[in-house]
Amino acid sequence: MISLKNDRFYLAADCVVFTILHKELKILLIRRKNEPFRGRYALPGGFVELHENLKEAALRELAEETGVKNIFLEQLHTYSDVKRDPRARIISVAYLALISADDLKLHATTDAELAQWFSVYHLPELGFDHHTIVEDALQRLRVKLETTNIAFQLMPDKFTLSELQNAYEIILDRKLDKRNFRKKQKELNLLKELQESKMEGAHRPAKLFYFKGN
Repeated sequence: MISLKNDRFYLAADCVVFTILHKELKILLIRRKNEPFRGRYALPGGFVELHENLKEAALRELAEETGVKNIFLEQLHTYSDVKRDPRARIISVAYLALISADDLKLHATTDAELAQWFSVYHLPELGFDHHTIVEDALQRLRVKLETTNIAFQLMPDKFTLSELQNAYEIILDRKLDKRNFRKKQKELNLLKELQESKMEGAHRPAKLFYFKGN
């Protein structure tokens, strides 16, 4: 553990990791085994070391505390409230991260007792200012969902339009009109239709798609 001094400030990196699991939008949390907030859940993260940049620190801490590696990261925001950490003046740069449920392999090490997925709509009490960070990350995810191909990070390599719409509805927490959704996807021009299909229930085979550029 780092010995913190009150007359200095420290730089940290935290990760907000989303996935879709069991038809719910989930977020990855760790249960802290050290003070402050011992026993409470928090976002995976930690201090930036002298030899690494912010992203490298975020990836390292995520791997150490949860076992998650090789993940998409996008810088979210910097959190610098003077009293956000009771130990010392700690500035944290948060990252938005996405992972497919197919790639989930969790294990806790270092200062985490447990790494666990929670519904983003039913979170336990979190340490530090992590509730605020989670809310900001969810808002960023929803905005980018409307204009980019960020959803591909949460999807299998091949998917039907119904599966993609289900993912959007889970993230946005609302139902979408099927016709308008498909029209919007066509306008965004982010998808490529494959010469393959799959059965969806008792209906006729549904065309498979993938995201362009991935």
